[in-house]
Amino acid sequence: MAFEPPRRLVRALGETAPDGDEWLKKLPGAVEQAVAQRELTVERVQVPGGRSSVVLLVRRSDDTPAVLKLAPRRARPESEAAALAHWGGLGAVQVLEADGPAGVLLVERLHPEVSVRSLPEAKALLEAAGTLRRLWVPPPGTHVFETVAERTGRQAAAMAGAAGDAEVAPLVAAALAAREELLTAPPEQRLLHGTFRQSKVLAGERMPWLAVGPDPVVGECAFDLARLVRDRVEDLIASPSGASITRRRIKRLAESLEVDQERLRGWTLFRAVESGVRALRVGRPKDAELLLEFAGWV
Repeated sequence: MAFEPPRRLVRALGETAPDGDEWLKKLPGAVEQAVAQRELTVERVQVPGGRSSVVLLVRRSDDTPAVLKLAPRRARPESEAAALAHWGGLGAVQVLEADGPAGVLLVERLHPEVSVRSLPEAKALLEAAGTLRRLWVPPPGTHVFETVAERTGRQAAAMAGAAGDAEVAPLVAAALAAREELLTAPPEQRLLHGTFRQSKVLAGERMPWLAVGPDPVVGECAFDLARLVRDRVEDLIASPSGASITRRRIKRLAESLEVDQERLRGWTLFRAVESGVRALRVGRPKDAELLLEFAGWV
């Protein structure tokens, strides 16, 4: 089959994966093999697709629609498969077949063009929050998921390099201090989506809305909710009352999901600064400017 990786994926791997080109070189063959082994018929490649995997809309031998994902090892596909299996289709897409070592995942087909982000903002936040609540379950007794402490530890180490930049140093220092304080006494340990936002919630048939594309992590719920706080950040920055809207959003989400407001504020700060510093590091200054301005409001 003729196959060309989506540009968004190629660009993202170029930013974050030193050997991304090697995986991309092998990708057409890997796709062909995955399709043939499962007797799938490819309808099309999902574009623009994700930043860490290629997504294909396919049909199984019985004509059932499905989605085939292939991801490099660094994207932790086996962790995604394990989390989806643990959720068992409650609040998240259902796994049909998984081959973690090969980075291949076959899941039920949702409506890829219809995400919660397509709703008016207030309704979108409500539906997204409701979906997220269903995902916050105790992790398996013996799990291999990364913890919030481990993930943010790697991120904090990468952020430290920006401490010498006078423009971002105060925000970096505040974010690192917030992380240290938040890790001293986390209130609960739950299995988290890890990269939750409105575009990660798609319309489904079994349930109105289901989450996709987790990068699962185990830790406190406020960490997961923090990414949702800054959804549609470009609209927030463009609004003359963006700062007050952000603070109200933190309060509303914390109350609706019974999360401590100050802990949510702290993780929102850390995650926004981390993303902003990373955007600077990989040469996306416009994204960095938006994220760091948002972080200054928190």
